Amino acid sequence: MTTHTIDKAAAKPEQVHAESATAPILRRPAGKKLFRGPRRPGDGLGVLRTVVWVAVAFLVGLPLAALAVQGIQPAARQVFGDPAVATAALNSVASASGSALLATIAGAFLAVVLERSNVPSRGMLRWLVMLPFLIPPFIGAMAWMALLGANGPVNKSLQGLGIDAEMSIFGGWGVVFLLAVHSYPVAYLVIAAALRRIPGNLEEAARISGAGTAQVLGSVTLPLLRPGLLAAFVLTLVGNLSDFGIPALIGLPERYKTLTTLVYRYLASSTTSNPLPAVSAIGLVLLVLAVLTVLAQRRLPAGTQWGSGATGIDLELGRARLPLVILLWSWVGIICLVPLLALATQALLPAPGVPLTWENLTMDNIIRASTSPGAVSGIENSVMLAGGAAVCCTVLGMGIALLLTRGKHRSNGSLDVAATLPQALPGLVIAVGWLLIAPMLGIFNTGWVILGAYVMAFTALVVQAVRAPMDSVSTTLEEAARSAGATPLRALLDVTARLAGPAAVTGGVVVLLTAVRELTISILLVAPGSQTLGVTIFNLQQSGDYGGASALALVVALVGILGLSATAALANRRADK
Repeated sequence: MTTHTIDKAAAKPEQVHAESATAPILRRPAGKKLFRGPRRPGDGLGVLRTVVWVAVAFLVGLPLAALAVQGIQPAARQVFGDPAVATAALNSVASASGSALLATIAGAFLAVVLERSNVPSRGMLRWLVMLPFLIPPFIGAMAWMALLGANGPVNKSLQGLGIDAEMSIFGGWGVVFLLAVHSYPVAYLVIAAALRRIPGNLEEAARISGAGTAQVLGSVTLPLLRPGLLAAFVLTLVGNLSDFGIPALIGLPERYKTLTTLVYRYLASSTTSNPLPAVSAIGLVLLVLAVLTVLAQRRLPAGTQWGSGATGIDLELGRARLPLVILLWSWVGIICLVPLLALATQALLPAPGVPLTWENLTMDNIIRASTSPGAVSGIENSVMLAGGAAVCCTVLGMGIALLLTRGKHRSNGSLDVAATLPQALPGLVIAVGWLLIAPMLGIFNTGWVILGAYVMAFTALVVQAVRAPMDSVSTTLEEAARSAGATPLRALLDVTARLAGPAAVTGGVVVLLTAVRELTISILLVAPGSQTLGVTIFNLQQSGDYGGASALALVVALVGILGLSATAALANRRADK
């Protein structure tokens, strides 16, 4: 080898050039390919993008395509000739739109008062008014049934006062009211976020011009909030249109049927040999409505055109401060706390109607309900399915979010829509789609179909949890890794994925806590041996075991409140750092 060595210090330039050109070829080890220069910018990311798109196409595209194909068949369209379908559709639109309007008004009021006024204890009030959001709607319905039932504390108090009247939560107005109660926190979050983007100098200019608090709100704040108000209305409308628990528990006793309860009747009834065409047609209508609302929401102004400025100023309430404080704490007590106390009372008393005394309080219902074979099986199934969904959603959601925030590709817009669309879809649509493809996949009447539906429904939660912080993180570290020789995929996985890990885990925990309490999807896909906790509670309530149902519901509500509150606190602390 020494015979090939060239003394570069004494060699001529032509010799050095020749040696540098031939030496790599002479000294290249056998079997090694010659490095041909830097890799293409997209090298490696194509594999990740392909895997993500295959997963999204299977989990989202396949069920929706099956639903569309089945829903347009002549046999499916015949269902629209049924008068019950027209009545249920009218009730669904009326209850969803009415409750969305009430929720938007309530959310706007709370957002203005809690975000822009000098009302005391705002931090505590913000958490308390969010309690209905942390409780599954069907459990909230059970709480109000315990409060306003025939043997509930309200009617017993009226009887004690000699008032010959009975308050009832059942019927159409009760459905609208409870849907609004459980959706106003979502409207509040959307409107509060829009309110924080309004530059405070506009309100300050109105103040300097002599406008009072009411004039500032009416002429400056509320007009700028119109996009946020419309977005909150659309979001709550879609969510309320898909709810099953509240219409089933509150509406059906008074023969108030919605599309979700009608589909459940079709699937649970033995009078129809093949209910899938009918439920597919109904699901297709809801799918079209959901897609239209999503497209309409995406066309709404984002609020960035308002420009920059100081954050909003606190509005002086003056004489209205004390009445507003009383109203807010009455709201918290009546809407958020009293129903939970009524549910706890029903869970801790041996039977409905037994006087509430210390001697009558017992843990028998909780022990009996939580240790029964059905409850144990439901808890095990829910934990397994929700845990599996949390893991799958965390991995897939982080992959989608990383591609959307770091990978520049013409398919990102389509990927964004495909990944977030299921969040706007009614649970009924998702469940029917998976009912249609389950026989083709060989998973019909198994827990796998519920798991697939969970992953489809909740992946968007992780995408949102990861995407928000990643949008604000600089790409400097990735560029440094690329400069050190890492491929784009290696830099994405070694640097960005590690930064996104905590946010993805937070999103996964939210998926776990949401899926473990889910009812609409589970009750339409339930099969022997795959009964979930939500289905167990619903069946106990329907069978008349109010004590056992209330006991399990109380445990689920408390776990959900503590779990979601702790997750939100950790996420906020991480964001502050």
